[in-house]
Amino acid sequence: MNEVLNFYPILIEGTITTIQLTVLGAILALVISFIVGLARISKFKSVRVIAIIYLEFFRGSSALVQMFFIYFVLPMWGIYFDALTAGVVACGLNVGAYGSEVVRGAILAVGKEQHEASQALNYSVFKKYRYVIIPQAIPIMIPTFGNLLIELLKLTAVASLITISDLTFMAQIIRVQTALTLEPFLLILVIYFVIASILVKMVDLIAKKFSKGRNIMTAGDK
Repeated sequence: MNEVLNFYPILIEGTITTIQLTVLGAILALVISFIVGLARISKFKSVRVIAIIYLEFFRGSSALVQMFFIYFVLPMWGIYFDALTAGVVACGLNVGAYGSEVVRGAILAVGKEQHEASQALNYSVFKKYRYVIIPQAIPIMIPTFGNLLIELLKLTAVASLITISDLTFMAQIIRVQTALTLEPFLLILVIYFVIASILVKMVDLIAKKFSKGRNIMTAGDK
């Protein structure tokens, strides 16, 4: 293990890259989740159809193949991404597809009375969702979003296959340099666990903050 620890500079670099992938991918996934989730409940059929096509495509195909397509195939059509950007885009698009269903389900879970109250106040559709529906739906979303965030962290390990210098990529370098297999992968396993534990704690704190003092009316409540 001491021999592996001598490679701590590249382990630190790999950890930073993994965190970058996770954070940037999570931001992109969050934006896509809300856009597609709201599109799924749009009154316009064409918008709903486009959202469903996106959802089914990214849920029904391999994240690894999506990443390879973005990094290796799109340049053939003149669309170039560096490895990190390709990894962020692939992770964000993939997890965003699952997150959109979380958003849609949470919004539909908000009680009908809240929609009726918004109409009684003569709110526009934007104001209704901005000030009434979404603030009540967010606490419902957060626990599942936390699970998706952990899945996103684990998905970043796949990015090593498109030459991104994340933790998994660095572990492979150490394995080649030292001829050790157990130690480097055991070490990055611990690092992944620590990062995941921190993310879980952060999500718990956010959930408590959003839930504090809120009385959420869900569909079916009286």
